[in-house]
Amino acid sequence: MNRSVLLLIPLVLLVHFQTLAQTASIQRVDPTNWWVGMKNTNLQLLVYGPKAGSLTYSINYPGVKLLKTHPAENPDFAFLDLTISPTAKPGTFRIVGKNGSQTASHSYELKARTSGPKGQGVSSADFIYLIMPDRFANGDPANDAFADMLDNKVDRSVPHLRHGGDLQGITNHLDYLQELGVTAIWMTPVLVNDETLKQEAPDRMQAGYHGYHFTDHYQIDKRFGGNEVYRQFAQTLHQRGMKLVQDAVYNHVSDDHWLYKNQPFKDWFNQWPAYTGSSHKEQALYDPYASAIDRKVLLDGWFTPFLPDLNLRNPFLATYLIQNAIWSTEAFSLDAWRVDTYKYNDLNFLNRCNQALMTEFPNIHIFGESWVGNPVAQAFFVKNRIDQPFKSNQPGGLDFVLYDATNAALREDFGWDSGVNRFYQALTTDGLYTDPQKLVTFLENHDTDRYLSVIGDDLAKYKMGVTWLLTTRGIPSWYYGTEVLMKNTKNPSDAEVRRDFPGGFSGDRENKFSDAGRTEREKDAFNYVKKLANYRKNTPALQSGKLMQYVPQNGTYVYFRYNGSKTVLVATNSLDREVTLETARFSERLSGFSKARNVLTDESINNLTTLKLPAKTVVVLELSR
Repeated sequence: MNRSVLLLIPLVLLVHFQTLAQTASIQRVDPTNWWVGMKNTNLQLLVYGPKAGSLTYSINYPGVKLLKTHPAENPDFAFLDLTISPTAKPGTFRIVGKNGSQTASHSYELKARTSGPKGQGVSSADFIYLIMPDRFANGDPANDAFADMLDNKVDRSVPHLRHGGDLQGITNHLDYLQELGVTAIWMTPVLVNDETLKQEAPDRMQAGYHGYHFTDHYQIDKRFGGNEVYRQFAQTLHQRGMKLVQDAVYNHVSDDHWLYKNQPFKDWFNQWPAYTGSSHKEQALYDPYASAIDRKVLLDGWFTPFLPDLNLRNPFLATYLIQNAIWSTEAFSLDAWRVDTYKYNDLNFLNRCNQALMTEFPNIHIFGESWVGNPVAQAFFVKNRIDQPFKSNQPGGLDFVLYDATNAALREDFGWDSGVNRFYQALTTDGLYTDPQKLVTFLENHDTDRYLSVIGDDLAKYKMGVTWLLTTRGIPSWYYGTEVLMKNTKNPSDAEVRRDFPGGFSGDRENKFSDAGRTEREKDAFNYVKKLANYRKNTPALQSGKLMQYVPQNGTYVYFRYNGSKTVLVATNSLDREVTLETARFSERLSGFSKARNVLTDESINNLTTLKLPAKTVVVLELSR
C-alpha cells in the first residue's frame, strides 16, 4: 500500500471519532414519566445528553403538543414545553431530536393515574411518627451497601456512617406502630444520597445516612429498597389505613448531585465570589427595616460548603422541582409533605410549589420546618392574619414556638412568666394563624436533643409533656424511640440523637419492639403513650374540638377540649406537692357536668367541686352529666 495512504488512515479515524464524539444523543428525560388527566395540562421536560441542546425536537402523539424548545446555556440540555390535552390517552411516544443528518430519540410514557388513596393529607386526627430509616430497623441486609455507590460503607459501630436500616425494616414493625396509636409515618428523606463521605468535623467524616443530601430527585435510595419497594410501602400503609409523609428539600442538594456536576445554567445555583454561609436570620424577611443584603445572605447563603444552594428564581429549576413534587405525590401515593429548611427558600417559589400541589391534590397537607423563636416569625411562613406584603399560602408548619414553650415549661419552676405559663402563653398567640390546628406539634425531632434528656430524665415530667402533646390543638408528631425512653444530646454530634432503635438490627441484645424486651420503666412510658394516643384517635373532641384554657394559678394549668358531644378536662399540677384544685372558676365549661372518668386510670369521679392533683401530674377527665 502507498505510504501516503497509510499515513492518511489515522487522520481519517481521528476525524471519524471526533464526529462520533459530537453526535448528539438523549440519555435522560425528567420527569421520568407523566400522567394523563392532570389538572395542569402543561409539562416541561428536561432533556439531557451530549449536545442535546443542539437538536430540533418533535413529538407526534395524539393529544400531546410540543409548544416550545428552550436551549440551556449548557449545550447538553434542552427544556421542552408540552401541553397534554384532557383527551390524551395513556401510552408511549418518542421524543425525536434532529440536527442535520443526526437523529436522536427517547421513549416517553404517559400513564393512567392510579385510583388508590393519595394526597389525603394529615390532620389533627392523626398521630405522626418520625423515623430515620437508616436507624430504625434493617429488614433486608442484602441492600445495606453497593459497590457501585460512592459511599459503600456500612458500620453500626461508627455513629456517623450508615447502619443499614431500610423500608422493609419499617414494614416489619407496622404492627408495633399501630399498637402505639400511630396513624401516619414521616421519614427523613428517602431520595438517593449517592455521595462521597463529607467532612462533618476536623476529625470526623459523615455519610448521608439521614437522607438530606440529594443526588437524584427521581431515585429512591436503593439502600432503603428503591422506587418499587417505596411504592409497595405506601400501598401497605394505605391498606392499613395509615398515611405517608415525604420529606422535601428545595433549598440545597449535595455537591455530588448530577445536576451540580453538570449544570444546565450558570445561575442554577446561588454563586458567591467566596464561600458565604446563610445567616439563618429569618427576621430579614419580615423586618420592616431590613436591608436587601441581609435577605440575600439568609436566602442565598449556603448551608455548608458541600450543600450547593439552589437558585429557586431560575424558572427552569423552579419548574423542575415543582414537577418533581407532583410526580412524587402521584408516583408514590404520598399524603403530605414536610418541607425541610423552609425559611431559607425563595418565598414566591414556595407559594407557587404549594399551590401546584394543592391544585392537583386538594386535600394534601404541607408543613415546613421554620426553626424560629417567636410567634410572629412562625406565623409569617404559614397562612396568617398578619398585615405583611408577603402572604404565605402554606397550610401548616412545624410548631417550634410550642416546642420551645413545652420544654421550658417542664424545666422551669412556676412563676409569673415561667413554668406552665410558658405553654399557656404560647397558645395565646394562636390568633396570628389562620388555622393553628394545622400546625404540627412535637417534643423533639432528629435535629434536637432528645426530649427525655432535656427534661432531666424525669418520668413524671415526661408524662406531663406527652399529655399536653396528645390533648392540645394541632397535629401531634413523635420521634422514634421516645416511647421506650431513648435519650441523648447532640454532643459530640447529631448522630447521638439518631441512634439505632434497640431490636431493629441483627445481633441487638435488647428488643424494645417487644413488651418482654422493655424494662418496667420503659413499659410504663410505652403504655402511657399508647393509652393516650389511642384515646385521642377515638375522641373527636381532642382532634377537632374547641380549646378553652385558663390562666395558670399556683402551679396549676387547666384547659378543656370540647365539641357538641364530649368535653375533656386536662388539669396540670406542676408543683412537687399534691394540690387540691377548686373548680368554681371553670364553671363556664363545667356547668352541667357532675361526674368524670379519669382517662389514664379509668377511675370514676363523682364530685367535681374539687380535684385532687398529685405532684407533677396531669389528669385527663372525660366529663359526664
